[in-house]
Amino acid sequence: MRVNPILDWSYRDVWSFLLTCKVKYCSLYDEGYTSIGSIYDTVPNALLSDSSTGNSFRPAYMLSDGRLERAGRAKKTSNKTETNSVASNGMNNAEGEQMISRSASVIVVGDEILFGTVEDKFGAALCKKLHEIGWRVSQVTVVHNEIDSVAEEVEQCKSTDDVVFIFGGLGPLHSDVSLAGVAKAFGVRLAPDEEFEEHLSQLIGNSYIGDRNEMALLPEGITELLHHKMLPLPLIKCKNVIILSATNVDELDMEWNCLLDTQESGLLRTKPFVSKHLSTLLPDVKIAPVVAKLCLEFSDVYIGSHRISRKGPLVVSLIGKDYQRVEGAAAKLSGSFEGLFSQVDSSK
Repeated sequence: MRVNPILDWSYRDVWSFLLTCKVKYCSLYDEGYTSIGSIYDTVPNALLSDSSTGNSFRPAYMLSDGRLERAGRAKKTSNKTETNSVASNGMNNAEGEQMISRSASVIVVGDEILFGTVEDKFGAALCKKLHEIGWRVSQVTVVHNEIDSVAEEVEQCKSTDDVVFIFGGLGPLHSDVSLAGVAKAFGVRLAPDEEFEEHLSQLIGNSYIGDRNEMALLPEGITELLHHKMLPLPLIKCKNVIILSATNVDELDMEWNCLLDTQESGLLRTKPFVSKHLSTLLPDVKIAPVVAKLCLEFSDVYIGSHRISRKGPLVVSLIGKDYQRVEGAAAKLSGSFEGLFSQVDSSK
């Protein structure tokens, strides 16, 4: 008997495939619907409510947490005189807007990191900064200094994340291919940008070879320069892709603060995450069934774990945007193993 394989794809995997392969899909998914049922129980997902207009929804592929796909199913209220519906997880649009978690991806360009010569410190630092403003990071990727490598990663991330950040690969060297990769991902060419060339001239003078400064070649028609008085050079933004020029963490701190102070960056602050961390000496196999059930019951709460050492305690982290839900999940976990869990500091 032939058995057909079952694809174990996540919500993000499905949308990455559809968008990358340009597969046609139902137009309702472009209007904020994430789970299509009947005409009686299907509503736009409140988590995709567009804060910029207040009256529209972002496309389904912009949902940052695929576990909340079914928040797009409705149920009738108990009051028969009302036809108002709320999402299946109990949130209405206003509450959903507060819980929205924008998503970002981070692309680090550098052969030296892949060779093990240099340690990447930017990815972790930027993840922490994004988390502090309520954003979710979908992935951090390190790619080779190759145009195709950068283009392929940008092509995938720009369609599924609100913002894509790129580190490295900027400059006049043959290995500085980030801008060329971004241009290829958007299907445009690199062209001289007179404004950016003027800024470069003020910073480094005319110390370049040839008729023009090649560092002033930017993706044509999609580039916006992000200015700030603290920046020696404006940052480059191509649609929803921001190219950072920081060479160390201190410079990243400065660029990040400038981005937050610049409306054009698109970095809107959302409701911050709350977290709880519980420690236990119980073995993984003992708590695994309970944690699996909690993940289903509290689908809006991230539940993960790590060990400080192989023989050390197991730390379970519970992270979400609803304080009561996080506390509820933590209480259920602790209650399932009376006295065997203790709260620990998040930095441990």
